[in-house]
Amino acid sequence: MIDRRKFLAGASLGAASLFVPRLRMARAADDDIVLTAEEVTMSMAKGEMAESPFWLYNGQTPGPTIRVKKGEIVRVRLVNKLPEPTSIHWHGIRIANSMDGVAGLTQPAVEPGGEFDYEFIAPDAGTYWYHAHNRSWNQVARGLYGPLIVEESTPSFDIDHDRMLVVDDWRIDKSGALHLDSLGAMMDWSHAGRLGNLLTVNGEFRGEFDLNAGEAYRLRLINASNARVFEFDPARFKAKILAYDGQALPEPISLSYSPMLLGPAQRVDLLVRPEAGGDFAIEEISTDQSLPIARFKVVGVTKDRGNPPNLELNDLPEPELENARQFRLDMTGGAMGQFVDTKYKGKVLGREDFRTTKQVWAFNGVANLAGDPFFAVTRGETIILEVVNRTAFPHAMHVHGHHFRIIEREGSQVDEGRPWRDTFLIGPEQTTRIAFVADNPGKWLLHCHMLEHAAAGMNTWFEVS
Repeated sequence: MIDRRKFLAGASLGAASLFVPRLRMARAADDDIVLTAEEVTMSMAKGEMAESPFWLYNGQTPGPTIRVKKGEIVRVRLVNKLPEPTSIHWHGIRIANSMDGVAGLTQPAVEPGGEFDYEFIAPDAGTYWYHAHNRSWNQVARGLYGPLIVEESTPSFDIDHDRMLVVDDWRIDKSGALHLDSLGAMMDWSHAGRLGNLLTVNGEFRGEFDLNAGEAYRLRLINASNARVFEFDPARFKAKILAYDGQALPEPISLSYSPMLLGPAQRVDLLVRPEAGGDFAIEEISTDQSLPIARFKVVGVTKDRGNPPNLELNDLPEPELENARQFRLDMTGGAMGQFVDTKYKGKVLGREDFRTTKQVWAFNGVANLAGDPFFAVTRGETIILEVVNRTAFPHAMHVHGHHFRIIEREGSQVDEGRPWRDTFLIGPEQTTRIAFVADNPGKWLLHCHMLEHAAAGMNTWFEVS
């Protein structure tokens, strides 16, 4: 396992540009989008690192930025040129169930040489992303993901003041090639997940950006890593929070605590207004040494340009807690964790079975998808889900098809104002309660977004009739 203190072993590359161009843009309103999943052999820094086979959308990582207006129809054709089946999940979108992209639950995986057409309405403005959802521990680690931006009816920031920052960590070997032999390693599956040793933003190592002094910018951060929880402090560069997981706050807020934790699949939108000469960096601060994620050079003379309007709020159904149905999810397993009798495919696993199946985590004593749903409810019911982490590791829990409010987090006050989320972090031996209205019919996945944890058992599903 990569030690957090050895994070960014590739620091000797300096400010070397990685293997992809700046984010390309695609707009669903103009033409249908084709995303081709394919293997591309290249170097992460041309001339300085060995080549390796990445799996990319349209030959780049992140994949093309899909930018649409709230309420528009998104049409995307997935073309699979990989050597294994794949699918695409549209993370955070309150989508029709058949378009959710969960192979084995909402659709069959798209076989090599096959195609699949996704078509859905983008109902909510905000910062979202898309990623592979079949063997995602393998496919996302190789580069299969990209940003999806749903603009407000009247955008608060123009395109020049709306910046995307897709953050990822890659595990590379001594030659600088992608460390493919470690994919699927039992150590990662049973511990913290796959942690990388090279940090990138928008496919660049220590990406650099220019900002105009005195002007307000929206920085959209997406954590696309398999398992890493990024830690940073927005107060270091006087940033305010505009939105969590795509859902706007009523007004920008300053955090009253530090550091901010951004778990796998989570997003945060920041408001920055730099002053002349006020160059700054977004730094990863989980180790003794602060490590820059991205650097910003402030150019020009500060001028008072006024405040941008608050972001448009999405119309999400408010949970009715007094009439809620309550369910409990016990999380067990993993290294140094609490073990219970664990069923996998209807069989109680023995000691040798854990090694051969690699199903080392469980929800309510069941590893991976059971034949019956965790719970089944009628459309419109409010759900309170109590999640109890009886393991030695944090987890990033993602609810498909819905957004929720965190109504209680044991030993923590970080959820100021109970913002809407689609993914929440839960610490070791912690209990967290969330509430949402089950208003989207279908079979919906509930899983840990540490992708190795999901593959190793932390998957379940619920049904809304």
